[in-house]
Amino acid sequence: MRRRRESLSSSAIHLISALVCTLANAPTYAAGASACTNNLLGKGVVAQVDGMTLRMTDGREVRLSGIEPAPEPASSTDRARDLTAGQTVTWHGDDDTPDRYGRQHGFVILEHNGALVQAALLRAGVAVASGTVLNTPCSSELTAAEAAAREARQGLWADPHAVRNARNSDEVRAASGRFALVEGTVLSARQAGATFYLNFGRRWTRDFAVTVPRHVKGLFDQSGVDLKALAGRRVRIRGWIEPRPVPRIELRTPGQVEILDHR
Repeated sequence: MRRRRESLSSSAIHLISALVCTLANAPTYAAGASACTNNLLGKGVVAQVDGMTLRMTDGREVRLSGIEPAPEPASSTDRARDLTAGQTVTWHGDDDTPDRYGRQHGFVILEHNGALVQAALLRAGVAVASGTVLNTPCSSELTAAEAAAREARQGLWADPHAVRNARNSDEVRAASGRFALVEGTVLSARQAGATFYLNFGRRWTRDFAVTVPRHVKGLFDQSGVDLKALAGRRVRIRGWIEPRPVPRIELRTPGQVEILDHR
């Protein structure tokens, strides 16, 4: 009986040793490591990087979801290239349908260490969160990465004008046609026809304003964002400055609005 117990103990030791060895040599990637890795859409080796788009060796292209490049796009491209060129990656998302440019959109994971590329770019301060991600845990992960870079004044956050002043229409208008962050106090919030307006100035024909189309306003209601209650609140808006004489940002998702004053 004693020999049998000794034999079992020896077998257990060998089994544990083999398990430890297997775990030690296993890849560090884990699909559940990031809140943004829901459905696996594809896997490939990155051959080329152009802005926020990765081209695989087989020709497939993946646009990094949930982020936009820094005001100096070259810095975003260089950092993305440093992170991903020649690396095996997987990408994840809800829809693998290519956009009009033939690109899939996804959250990209480096297979060798499990890092989320979007989060790495945000922490380096070479990208900003788009605010358009509807998956709340994923959106929170991206926001936290951006906040870390802002706190450390990394990359674009070293520029005191990285966020534009909503009361300075000329400053906002200077970013026309680009993605920008704008901060200010909402002077009025009102519905006019099929559009809801957040006004940051009293001169509606000149001052910066944010618009919310009626067909997406329901998303704000579902998320508990009362647009009317934003009047008098200090907020940060993120989105594309429309190329028009009066600076505007059109909101599509609640994540594009951050309330900065806590009451």
